[in-house]
Amino acid sequence: MNNSTRSAANGNDNKKFKGDRPPCSPSRVLHLRKIPSDVTEAEVISLGLPFGKVTNLLMLKGKSQAFLEMASEEAAVTMVNYYTPVTPHLRSQPVFIQYSNHRELKTDNLPNQARAQAALQAVSAVQSGSLALPGAPANEGTVLPGQSPVLRIIIENLFYPVTLEVLHQIFSKFGTVLKIITFTKNNQFQALLQYADPLNAHYAKMALDGQNIYNACCTLRIDFSKLTSLNVKYNNDKSRDFTRLDLPTGDGQPSLEPPMAFGAPGIISSPYAGAAGFAPAIGFPQATGLSVPAGLGPGALGPLAITSSAVTGRMAIPGAGGIPGNSVLLVTNLNPDLITPHGLFILFGVYGDVHRVKIMFNKKENALVQMADANQAQLAMNHLSGQRLYGKVLRATLSKHQAVQLPREGQEDQGLTKDFSNSPLHRFKKPGSKNFQNIFPPSATLHLSNIPPSVTVDDLKNLFTETGCSVKAFKFFQKDRKMALIQLGSVEEAIQALIELHNHDLGENHHLRVSFSKSTI
Repeated sequence: MNNSTRSAANGNDNKKFKGDRPPCSPSRVLHLRKIPSDVTEAEVISLGLPFGKVTNLLMLKGKSQAFLEMASEEAAVTMVNYYTPVTPHLRSQPVFIQYSNHRELKTDNLPNQARAQAALQAVSAVQSGSLALPGAPANEGTVLPGQSPVLRIIIENLFYPVTLEVLHQIFSKFGTVLKIITFTKNNQFQALLQYADPLNAHYAKMALDGQNIYNACCTLRIDFSKLTSLNVKYNNDKSRDFTRLDLPTGDGQPSLEPPMAFGAPGIISSPYAGAAGFAPAIGFPQATGLSVPAGLGPGALGPLAITSSAVTGRMAIPGAGGIPGNSVLLVTNLNPDLITPHGLFILFGVYGDVHRVKIMFNKKENALVQMADANQAQLAMNHLSGQRLYGKVLRATLSKHQAVQLPREGQEDQGLTKDFSNSPLHRFKKPGSKNFQNIFPPSATLHLSNIPPSVTVDDLKNLFTETGCSVKAFKFFQKDRKMALIQLGSVEEAIQALIELHNHDLGENHHLRVSFSKSTI
C-alpha cells in the first residue's frame, strides 16, 4: 500500500481542505465530508449511482468522511457538477463533495472493507437487474434485459396545461431524468422521457401509469418507448437535454421528427435543483432524497401533489407532518386582532375552493381551513406558508383533522366558524375553468377584472389607497378595459388588498375580481 493511499485511509485529505488550496483537478475518486455517523455504505453509494458505476468505497466513520471511486473521471465530473448548485443530503444532513488528490482507491489490505464490498456487489446486482429490490413485488422488481430507459407518456383529460417542468418534477422522484421531448400528436399531448437507467423507467411506469397529475384530470398513460435514446436539438419549453446546457433554444419549435436513437444513455449534469434541492431519487432501497413517504416502497405514491408551483421550484412532499392527502390545513401565527374567517376564505380561495374556516376559540392566532380537496390544500400551503399578513409571518401545514366541525346548536362560537361550501365566490367550481391556468404565487402586482366602463384609473387607485396601500403603478389592458394591473408597495400590501377588495362592489352590478399576477408593470 503506497503512502498516498495511506494518507487517504487516515483521512488526511480534510486537513488540506481549508479553502487555502486551489480545488483539486478532476479525479474519479471523490472525497465526501460531513457524513452522518449512522449512514450505511449503500446510502453513500446511492449518491453516485445516477451518474455511473461506483467501483470502490472507503468509509472513515470516525472522521465523518468517505471516498467514493467512480468507474470513469467523466462520471465523477458530472456528479460534482450536479451537486455543486444542489447540495446532496444524507439523513437530512448536507454532505460536501470534492475531487480527491488520489487517482484511485486501493483498499484491498485495509480492515473493515467487507461491508463496503458487499454493498458494492449488491448495487451492481441491482443495476444489472438480477436482484429484486425490497418494496417491489418479486415479479415486478426485475428489469427485462434490453428494456429501454425511455418512456412514452400520453396525457389524457388535459384540463390544465402540463409543462415540461411539471413532468421533470414528477418523474425525477424515480431517478435521474436525462432528456424530455414534448409534442402534440393525434390531438394528444405526449412526451418522451429518458432516464439514466432502465430500472428507473421501470419503477416510474409501475408507480405512475394511470395516476392523475391534478385532481380528476391529466391522467398519465405510460409505456416503454422502442427508442433507446433521445436526440434533443434544442433546450426550450418543448424539449430539454439536462446533460447539455449548451444547446440553443431554437425558435421555440424543436424539430419533432421521430428522435434518432443513438448510443447508450449519457449521464446527467442538471441545471435543476432536483426536486427543490433533493439529491436525485434512485430506485434503490435506502436512496437519499427518495421523496416517497417513509416505509412505503417506491411504487407507493399518494395523489401526486404536484402543483403549478413546480415551476417556481417548490416541491409538494407527501407525508410531511399531518395526514397525507388531507384537505384541511392548520394555519398558525395569524394576527388575532385583524384576521376573520371571511379574510381566510378570500385569501385561501385564490388557490382552491374553501369549504369551511374555523378560528380557534381559545387561541385566535390559529385557524383550520378546509379546502375542496387535497391538491388545493397542498397548493394553498405551498404558496401561502411563509407570507406576511397583518405584520406576522403566516405558517400553513396539513392538519391532523379530516374536516372542520361546525359548532353545535347554542354553542358559544363568537362567529369564529363559518361554512362557505355554498358561497358564490368559489373560483374553481367549473371543471377546466380558466382560473386553474392563472394560479400564481403572491406578488406585489395584482390582476383586476370585471371593471365597469364608468370606473376610471383614479377611482381604482383611490380605492386601493383607502385600504392603506401605496400604489406604485397602474395600467388598463389595451385590448380589454375590463381588466387592469395594479402594482402595490409590497407583497404583504397586495395580500391585504386582495382580502379587502376581492368582490368589492364597483356599482352597475359589477363586483371587482382580484388575483395575483405573474406580470409586473
